[in-house]
Amino acid sequence: MRLLTLSLRSLRREWHLPELRTLGASLVLAVVALGVVATLAARMERGVLASAAELIGGDIGISAPQALPATYAEQARGHGLQVTRGASFPSVAFAHEQSQLLDVLATDHAYPLRGTMELASGTGGSVAGHGPAPGTVYLDHRALVALNLKVGDNLQLGGRDLRIAAELVRLPDGGELVAMAPRALMNIGDAEQAGLLGVGSRARHRLLVAGQPTPVQDWRTWVEAQTLPQGAELITPEQTQERMRSAFDRASAFLRLTALLSALLAGVAIALAAQRYARRKTNEVALLRALGTPRRQVLGLLVGTLGLLAVPSVIVGALMALGLAQITWRFASQMFSAIPTTLPLGPAIAAAVMGLAVLAGFALPPLARLAEVPPVAVFRESAARRVRRFDALYLVPALVALLLIWSQSGSAKLAGILAVSLLGVAVVAALLSALLLWIARRVAPGAHPALRLGLAALARRRGMSLLQATALSLGLVALLLLAIVAPALLEGWRSELPADTPNWFVLNLQDDQREGFEQALARISANKLNMLPLAVGKLTAINGRPIDQLHFKDERAKDWSDRQLRLSWASELPPSNQVIAGQWHGEHPAQAEVSIDTMWRDMYGLKVGDVMSFNVGEGNIDARVGSIRKVDWTSFRVNFFLVFDPAHAASLPHTWIASFYLPRGHTESLAQLSRDYSNLSLIDVDAMLDRVREIVNQVSGAVRWVLGFSLLAGALVLAAALASSAQERRHEAALLRTLGARRTQLRMAAACEFGLLGLVAGLTAALGAAGTGLWLGHAIFHIEHFVPPLGSLLLAALGAALVVMVLGLAGTARVSRTSPMRLLRES
Repeated sequence: MRLLTLSLRSLRREWHLPELRTLGASLVLAVVALGVVATLAARMERGVLASAAELIGGDIGISAPQALPATYAEQARGHGLQVTRGASFPSVAFAHEQSQLLDVLATDHAYPLRGTMELASGTGGSVAGHGPAPGTVYLDHRALVALNLKVGDNLQLGGRDLRIAAELVRLPDGGELVAMAPRALMNIGDAEQAGLLGVGSRARHRLLVAGQPTPVQDWRTWVEAQTLPQGAELITPEQTQERMRSAFDRASAFLRLTALLSALLAGVAIALAAQRYARRKTNEVALLRALGTPRRQVLGLLVGTLGLLAVPSVIVGALMALGLAQITWRFASQMFSAIPTTLPLGPAIAAAVMGLAVLAGFALPPLARLAEVPPVAVFRESAARRVRRFDALYLVPALVALLLIWSQSGSAKLAGILAVSLLGVAVVAALLSALLLWIARRVAPGAHPALRLGLAALARRRGMSLLQATALSLGLVALLLLAIVAPALLEGWRSELPADTPNWFVLNLQDDQREGFEQALARISANKLNMLPLAVGKLTAINGRPIDQLHFKDERAKDWSDRQLRLSWASELPPSNQVIAGQWHGEHPAQAEVSIDTMWRDMYGLKVGDVMSFNVGEGNIDARVGSIRKVDWTSFRVNFFLVFDPAHAASLPHTWIASFYLPRGHTESLAQLSRDYSNLSLIDVDAMLDRVREIVNQVSGAVRWVLGFSLLAGALVLAAALASSAQERRHEAALLRTLGARRTQLRMAAACEFGLLGLVAGLTAALGAAGTGLWLGHAIFHIEHFVPPLGSLLLAALGAALVVMVLGLAGTARVSRTSPMRLLRES
């Protein structure tokens, strides 16, 4: 209790010191940065699952090729859950002597349990709806145009006359973000009476449930314990989220990266402030030791003071994190159609604990070393400055930084890239600073008086100059990564999906239809046409050994070996493909060759030169692996895992698959195209593209929020780094003023000193940010053509040098205006 009282008195007495205030502010910012992003990420994850539930129309469900036993629905109702059943299947509708293939969903009136079904209103807007009543049907705009119908007309579907009750604008689609054909929604009772769901039908039945999380989880546990009917599978939000994995993984990586860099910035500021605080306390600690105070009690007093500062700081930081996370969520939740989610407290508490770990890791080493100051230091200052070749305590900040990177990155690769990059920046900054000091000792004697004073000051405080340059470099590289590189990465991500990204796919195009189809697309202003042949085959052997006799470590290999494969061929390397091993086969290779994607290489352990055997139609083809490709699957172009050479594969039975871009508003043109080529399947992927673009925009907004905290943390780093040598500088200025130095000379000397420090730190940070950004862009975010904005980074480096110089001059302005006698008394 006595130690706690003494610690409280010490904190009250020393609160006016800038070091303690910097410590407190840095700790608050570290907790805020980590807490806001962690809370936002947790709510985003919940929002994603809720959004996925919107897509499937319920919280969870079962899909099967036949009607499910009534037990599953009864068990769900027994848990207090809502239940809806439905079935999806293709069917042909007839009206006005015209026919149209439709993608039909038959449901009951309870559908959807989650999400919104939008029906067109008479005023041009949309209204929420539920499953159609018996005898009615909903059609989307493409179906209405294709059949030349309007709301209120009748059509024949499954042999039954149904009235069109509404135009279907949007419905939960089971997570399928592509539409194979125009859509229709009918009553499940009508479908059963029409025989559309009988034995031998192509219907896929499903049962969806919704309710409170605990009963839903209980029902899921019960279902997983049952033996599902043959071909049945669970429909879960996680599966729907998996379809957008790449976009959400990138979003999570961006958020974690920004929070992590902000916390590291705050950690650097804490370390610098703690170092300065420890130096200021040296005389006091020496006096306490001289008066007989044990080392343990001295250390307890220092730790108690730090703890009393830390507790309110982390509480304030956690509360601020929750408040700012709530504000930020109002914007980010638009990504999930404003789905409400409760404010989680766990991430803010975890951020507070992590903040304490950062404080302990960065601040305790200098304070713990301070407790070992010998009593004689009260009489002889040099005794407090014993130089040690190695001190394991100073490895603690590095270990804490590594732990922080590891825990917050969520990726071993991201953690490794950041750790190596920051270590490289620190080493380069130290080497450049050492080179600068070496030059300073040799140039100073013959330089301009002001420059000579500045260079001499740098050389005289060698250790402090190295520390300042390294700290400034680490702080600036984090700021440049956040302020310049992260927006450039986001822009690179956005540029992967330009406005004219192919948004339509075409299946089942025949050889004799290609020319006419291309002309038809040109007439409706479609562009970006990409067309490749498509054959269906099966892998039968690798290097002469039957595939069913081979064993592979990758569990996916067996599944791919059992399924029908989609094969293609081309003489030129398709766009968004890159050969990384072997050589592209060209048009006329000597023997049959196949190019494989990296996934197939890893899945089957293949290499260039291996021979793969396939059964296609009634024939077989043996092809040598001629090359391995890296495919950009986010390009929304036609891509294949397996691409043969045309000389040996063109005779295989095949159709054609194509992708193209068509601006919105061409529904009538597409309907006519569908009538002219009734055998084609037109697939709309606009919904998926819009979803990815929404994610990019929302991540950009979240990054801007975190950048604000990072700028504050960066300002603290600059202030702490420049203030770390303030006491020595004040003493030197007093002596120089006493010896007759003018204020102008002192200011010029300070400008030279801080300008050189800022230039070294700025250039190092610019190079480090460019290299780290390039590494992150290719290894983490998979943005193939990303190039760091070198011009902006160079300008930022020069600006950083100027800012450091201005801040340094501002910090020494009071020294130059104060009388020499007063300075000597204060020093």
